[in-house]
Formats: sequence, C-alpha cells, structure tokens
Amino acid sequence: MKIVSTFKHLEHTQALDERIEEKSQRLNKFFEGNFEVQWTCYIREDGQHCADIKVVGPSFEYHAGAFAENLYKTLDLAIGKIERQVHKKKTKCKKLKRKVKD
Repeated sequence: MKIVSTFKHLEHTQALDERIEEKSQRLNKFFEGNFEVQWTCYIREDGQHCADIKVVGPSFEYHAGAFAENLYKTLDLAIGKIERQVHKKKTKCKKLKRKVKD
C-alpha cells in the first residue's frame, strides 16, 4: 500500500501523517496486493475542514469526501465512507457468485 497525502491551505504536521497512516491501514483488510491511497486535506472558505480520499488499485477505484469542524473527525468520516463502499461492493459480488453457482 502506498499512501500519498496533500495539504492545501493547511499546516502539515507529523501528527496528521500518523493519523492518516493509521486510518489508511484499516483498508488492508479489504484489499490484497498493491493499491494506492490518496488523501487531500484542505480548509474551505467557510472554515470547515475537508478530507478527500481516493483508493486506486489495478481493477478498482473508490472515492469519498467529508467535512467537519475538526480535521481528525473529517478523516474518520471519510475513511468510514470508503469502508462502507468497499463492504457493499464485496457483499454484492459474493451474492452474485452464489447465484451463478446455484
């Protein structure tokens, strides 16, 4: 897994890097092999903290974004959205495979 993080109008700190690394590690349970996690963190004009996450692999691509008053909360919301997307897709694929076998 490769993690790329970009910060716009926001100070880049070691604590943010560690939090992004920690949240990105949660995706290892869903994917095998090489994939890339791209984070973009920024502050909107109204002062809301935003985080966009894009997970790219050889045969898939997922994207989610979130905003809140706190950047750490925003990271939690964004990774939660990605996890729900991936779980839904994997569940749907498993159901289709069962139907084909029957």
